[in-house]
Amino acid sequence: MPTRVHEFAWPDRVVVGTIGLPGDRRFYLQVRAGTELVSIGLEKQQSALLAEKIDEILDQLITVEGNPFSVPTSTPIELVDNDQLEAVQEQFRTGAVGLGWDPTTAQIVVEAHPITDGDTDDDGDNSGEDGTNESEMVLVRMPVGTARAFAKRTREIVGAGRPTCPLCGYPIDADGHICTLPEV
Repeated sequence: MPTRVHEFAWPDRVVVGTIGLPGDRRFYLQVRAGTELVSIGLEKQQSALLAEKIDEILDQLITVEGNPFSVPTSTPIELVDNDQLEAVQEQFRTGAVGLGWDPTTAQIVVEAHPITDGDTDDDGDNSGEDGTNESEMVLVRMPVGTARAFAKRTREIVGAGRPTCPLCGYPIDADGHICTLPEV
């Protein structure tokens, strides 16, 4: 089963963004290098965890004695990207995500694989129309500054959702909220 790998070694842009209103947003990881643009769907929790773990890796690298890499503690201003997503054509919905560090290139490495459960046809066959069993994945390598900027933007995007009710802790929808206070 050949796997189609969308590989970005030094992307021009790598961001998480959303489409839709708070409470009904769809999250996307979007990567562009030159004219190649790939958008994959993520869950909000996947986005938040990805940002958290990238920051953890970068923060850990800073503490390594004799570390030869210059890892920024905050987002370099020239790498801030607050632009909207480019034209989104979802390649796949993300299932498993791998995260690592490549010391040979001083880059954070993100691997995203599609959801595999429930994507079979009625007859149990998950092959394409031409009878092949092709899967896809996205492989992104980000320099440390880009990774720090990616994590910051992702945290901001995740945090820009619906406000939380101060009484019950559930999200408040734009059309109202019925507070369900716990029994005392």
